[in-house]
Amino acid sequence: MAGAPSARGGSASDAQRRIRRNRWLFTAPLVLLCLLGVVLVWEIVRGNMSEASRAHWPWRLQLMGAEPLASLLAVAAGAVLARAQYARTVRPMLGWRSEYVAGELPGESKAWRTGVLNGGQHNVGVHRVDYFVVMQGDPSDGRPVPEGAWLSLGEAGERLGEVGLRPAVEFRLVSFGAGFPLVATGTYETIAVGVFSKRFIDEVRALHMRIQVVDSVGDMHERVIDCLKGARESVAAPVEQPRAAAPTVPVPRTAPPAG
Repeated sequence: MAGAPSARGGSASDAQRRIRRNRWLFTAPLVLLCLLGVVLVWEIVRGNMSEASRAHWPWRLQLMGAEPLASLLAVAAGAVLARAQYARTVRPMLGWRSEYVAGELPGESKAWRTGVLNGGQHNVGVHRVDYFVVMQGDPSDGRPVPEGAWLSLGEAGERLGEVGLRPAVEFRLVSFGAGFPLVATGTYETIAVGVFSKRFIDEVRALHMRIQVVDSVGDMHERVIDCLKGARESVAAPVEQPRAAAPTVPVPRTAPPAG
């Protein structure tokens, strides 16, 4: 297992954020708009100079006429605005939901199940999923989680196994492959990312899952989810069915001996 930095008690914001834009669909129209703006400034300055000054270099250089320059500026500005509006339209809405459910892990007790969903209008593809484990005894410095502290699925399983937590018994984590589609849904149905027993919740303070997705315009979005958030709240406590009392077996009475 790769060695993780010591800052295991760091904090992680659960707000969704855009971490990367598509270079060609975002940068290229913006660069074109800036270049046309520079050309416009040049032509304005050049047009306000005297004829004698425009006869000398570099003012003799005419980059573009007024009419084609205005048309190109309008097209570039429209492309930038249209791209920004479309990016907001296809932006995902990564959400999560957790609750106690029965039958997910061995035993009679209910387990804490966490799932994610995409509440946006368009599908997105999973880029990568990482984990960050905080045990009950780990110090907390309140700083953001360092990049090198994030673990893969296998490394997170090894980290949990080091403290005696057994997969498929105390916890279960779901593996997401690159490109897995998070389909836009109009319902609140979630895709399971993990199931955790009561012992797991007692020994692990937080299990952060960082999920990164790519939308239709190539922008990358990220959200960090604490899979155990709310599991210790009294309002979320599981409702366990009372065990049926064992039926009493009547004890036969012996007849009194004959006199």
